[in-house]
Amino acid sequence: MGSSFFFFNIIVSLALTLVNGDAGLIQKTCKTTKYYDLCVSSLKSDPTSGNSDTKGLAMIMVGVGMANATATSTFLSSQLISTINDTILEKVLKECSDKYAHAGDALQAFVQDFDSELYDYAYMHLMADRDYPNACHNAFRRYPRLIYPQEIARREMV
Repeated sequence: MGSSFFFFNIIVSLALTLVNGDAGLIQKTCKTTKYYDLCVSSLKSDPTSGNSDTKGLAMIMVGVGMANATATSTFLSSQLISTINDTILEKVLKECSDKYAHAGDALQAFVQDFDSELYDYAYMHLMADRDYPNACHNAFRRYPRLIYPQEIARREMV
């Protein structure tokens, strides 16, 4: 949930200010976010970021978001394979795995619409991506005896 909100804020702020890249653009952009260090390290992890305009930086952040969503979905799926003897927990983990897979799909749709300058649709997909982790949280809340796994919470903040 935290990282989705983070990516949402970054992408919207980047998309609304199409500026050509310069040496300080990453720092300047990331200063407007809640997670400055995470923003800088995420953008600098891509070798093209130094020459990217804000649209390019937005696409880098979407790529990071897609990778995170895919990794979280895969992690949750692997938990289903492990020795879980709790059918309710298994059901909730499956639901969460599906939600994170849908989050990745929403970001892929965002890229297509953003590239086509269909910004209303891109925004809609971004909002969907932002909501899928909330749906996972809500699935756990439906069963008060289940505790939201720390590993999922950790992944949401990366």
